[in-house]
Amino acid sequence: MTSGKIGVVIVAAGRGERAGQSAEGPKQYRSIGGEPVIRRTLRAFAGHPAISDIVVAIHADDATQFDRAAGDLRPRMRTVVGGGTRQESTLHALAALADSDLDFVLIHDGVRPFVDGSLIDRVIAGVDQGRGSLPALPVSDTLKNASADRIVIGTTDRAGLFAAQTPQGFPFAAILEAHQRAAEAGRDDFTDDAAIAEWAKIPVRIVDGNADNTKITWAKDLEMANLRLAQSASFPDVRTGNGYDVHAFEPGDGVILCGHKIPFDKKLSGHSDADVGLHALTDALLATCGAGDIGTHFPPSDMKWKDAASHIFVEEAVRIVRSKGGRIANADITLICEAPKIGPHREAMTESLAKMLGISKERISVKATTNERLGFVGREEGIAAIVTASVVYPGELPE
Repeated sequence: MTSGKIGVVIVAAGRGERAGQSAEGPKQYRSIGGEPVIRRTLRAFAGHPAISDIVVAIHADDATQFDRAAGDLRPRMRTVVGGGTRQESTLHALAALADSDLDFVLIHDGVRPFVDGSLIDRVIAGVDQGRGSLPALPVSDTLKNASADRIVIGTTDRAGLFAAQTPQGFPFAAILEAHQRAAEAGRDDFTDDAAIAEWAKIPVRIVDGNADNTKITWAKDLEMANLRLAQSASFPDVRTGNGYDVHAFEPGDGVILCGHKIPFDKKLSGHSDADVGLHALTDALLATCGAGDIGTHFPPSDMKWKDAASHIFVEEAVRIVRSKGGRIANADITLICEAPKIGPHREAMTESLAKMLGISKERISVKATTNERLGFVGREEGIAAIVTASVVYPGELPE
């Protein structure tokens, strides 16, 4: 994965006339599979662990409609009023990110709702400070040149031709400057951001696109999207993973649980920060896609992980789940200890977990119980954690 702070621009200010009129409004707010197109798009990025800031360019008339469509994802992002063209809307959104200290930015069409974590990962991996990254598919159809009256006048060699998709990734400062220069030059004819990068002499590397990453343009596209989602939802692939961890106490000044430090006269002993809640959560997430356990990915024999913050482990597990198309439905965490008291810190823990998992707080449960003074927990020798995570994967259950 590319190292650096990554933001996202989602362009969703268009009117979508080609999709026809609807009481639901522009195409980005039309329902597919029971929820708005734009919400599906937003969720893919809001739940990606590598993404920090998200700015969505919307039409001036759509603020209320956008808030309703985004729902519980709304706090994860900012909005700006778009312009008269996609290019102008993108510039407005990029300018809004100028104070975010970003290294890279992804720019995505709001009406490409089938983008997934693996495609986002490929785009991120392809961008660096010297070049952009463009997901694209090789052109497979034969291309014909035609006259104004549609008489074929030639055939174009399709070798080396690609159909561009989004998200497109760029070094942030370079693409912002390129957009600003294009606006100052009166250029408003670029069809995507990679074209602006090309004009500005920013190299752009092609990475593998995804044939499912279609753009909703026509009314027929909405029908096909609904059909596709209806078929995939027949027997949803819902998986549950369990995780268990335990760490002993040793002298210290506080315990770290679920990403939150609680002042205490002891700490938990372990190779990393010994956060039993996050260790068990990591195992539970990995279990939903058969990806081993925490020791597989972060062996305690590797000194690189000594004293590491355990949120790193959870975020990697989330990335793995997302790369396989998984959507985290909920996480249920039970902490078993006589002390310290968990209740006063539950809200802070839930906040931390929501950020790591990219889901709303209502999908997270943090509970605590004692061991009724029995066993090592009852003797206050350590803390145990049991976690159950549910993840929904694309497709349907096999017969």
